[in-house]
Amino acid sequence: MDEDLESLSRDGLLDEVRKLRAAIRAHRDSTGHDLCWHQPALWNLLPEAVAAHIAVPEWPQFMRGCVRYRLSLDEQAPEARRQAIEFEERAGQGRPDPAA
Repeated sequence: MDEDLESLSRDGLLDEVRKLRAAIRAHRDSTGHDLCWHQPALWNLLPEAVAAHIAVPEWPQFMRGCVRYRLSLDEQAPEARRQAIEFEERAGQGRPDPAA
């Protein structure tokens, strides 16, 4: 799976490691609504492609999953800092306009 690394120079390998570490750190350091399972920036650093189409749960299942995930954070990181910040879409990262 990682045969592409064989053809890289030392500097090329170091660049790859730095990119991977930066992406992993960005994910690790995310909080609130930025910490989400859908991480194309991280996935795109891997040599294998991820299919462009994904399956998403219906709303009731999605919301139950969100609640379950949040409860798991209480178990896994009970000392984590809590924040009461509402989700705000960032420019260029919002949902597409359905009227378009």
